[in-house]
Amino acid sequence: MKIKKAIIPAAGLGTRVLPASKAIPKEMLPIVDKPAIQYIVEEAVASGITDILIITNRGKGVIEDHFDHSLELENMMKARNNFEMLSELESVANLANIYFLRQKETKGLGDAVLKTESFVGNEPFAVLYGDDVIIGEPPATKELADAYEKYGKGVVGIKEVPDELIVKYSSLKVEKKEDFIYDVTDMIEKPAVANKFSNFSVLGRCILTPDIFDILRNTPLGVGNELQLTDAMKTLARRDGMIGVDFKATRYDMGNKFGIIKANVETALAHKEIGEETRKYIKELAKTL
Repeated sequence: MKIKKAIIPAAGLGTRVLPASKAIPKEMLPIVDKPAIQYIVEEAVASGITDILIITNRGKGVIEDHFDHSLELENMMKARNNFEMLSELESVANLANIYFLRQKETKGLGDAVLKTESFVGNEPFAVLYGDDVIIGEPPATKELADAYEKYGKGVVGIKEVPDELIVKYSSLKVEKKEDFIYDVTDMIEKPAVANKFSNFSVLGRCILTPDIFDILRNTPLGVGNELQLTDAMKTLARRDGMIGVDFKATRYDMGNKFGIIKANVETALAHKEIGEETRKYIKELAKTL
């Protein structure tokens, strides 16, 4: 079955990037000339997704505005005969069928996903974490969707990370299945290094089936006294097994100050307008370091 629906949880408070996120949602922080969340939506669309539900909370209405038409700007571009920018502005408003739902209390990623049950219905769906921008080809969500179609199981996007990040993320029990594909049979959220299964962690993307909702309803609160999606996926992995895809694209943690810098520098280097200028600047700057 093709994956046509996606959830983007974007209700986090962005405390790791304060004070930048005090008045501006971290999902709207720019990577060169586009907000972070636009890259996530574009990845979903490039992966065949047609319907996207973005979970927000108070103070994040600007995300809704970004994916709406801006008639004033569009009319200005028409008047200036800037049809290239006009086309880009219009395309943002027409990327997909985009819906919004508020998570009135921040109770964890699992709680956010649980609120999407009526949107999801009886279909498998993708979850693209709002903190994680993944740029490159093939789109990470497309790799996961292809794995779901092949194996018919829940899928997680995974990467190996060092011990200092394992304790902040999750650790997976894996066995290699084929190139870049692993069987996942257990996982633990934010483990002590001594308790880790491996250095593979879930990073930013997963494909889930609707039975995750019953599992979430029966999952006790976990780390931070929140409903952790990882705890529910652990039940799924132990019961049915899951597939792990070591995706090829590059992941940037937009909830991390250094992740934001890396995303901007590397995207600027590849940008058609400012790539060469950025490269020259970095080379000159490197001489002074």
